Amino acid sequence: MIIQSAEFLQSNTSVKDCPRPDYPEYAFIGRSNVGKSSLINMLIGRKGLAKTSSTPGKTQLINHFLINQKWYIADLPGYGFAKVSKTSKAKWDLMIREYLLQRPNLLTVFVLIDSRHEPQKIDLNFIHWLGTKEIPFSIVFTKMDKLSKAKVLKNTDQFKREMLKTWAALPPLFVTSSENKTGRDEVLGFIEEVNRGWK
Repeated sequence: MIIQSAEFLQSNTSVKDCPRPDYPEYAFIGRSNVGKSSLINMLIGRKGLAKTSSTPGKTQLINHFLINQKWYIADLPGYGFAKVSKTSKAKWDLMIREYLLQRPNLLTVFVLIDSRHEPQKIDLNFIHWLGTKEIPFSIVFTKMDKLSKAKVLKNTDQFKREMLKTWAALPPLFVTSSENKTGRDEVLGFIEEVNRGWK
């Protein structure tokens, strides 16, 4: 897929205020500091479109982008160790879950997993919740350039084994690096294929 245009549309705190569901939509979510904004910018080829920060928890709204005038990206707040109050975390949690359950044009949730770490309970619990709600999702391992290929393989294999303890089959899996654009063609190719089945 060639990215010809990418524009920021809006930020909001409620699924009711999201753009009209006229196009297929792909949501990106993961633990705080997983490299979500960097991955989105790498995929669409626009360095500063999604705002990156060294401070976890930078994304606090549902941010929508229109790509090629044909499909949406929804950049969701991260979950995990962001230094915010319990009240804010509870509000984010409700906002995210309402969006995931109620957005009619959401075709896939890309769950980002930091490839540098062993399986984390918080990620596995979130994936389990998606499964119980029958929300389609894919796994995107990030930051593979930070490790040797052998270590990336070890960590991703460990994550797969952990999932297969409770899952009959694995979802689509992608290994990516925002630094060297690894996985870009695979993720965009997947989106292009899913888009063909839209309506």
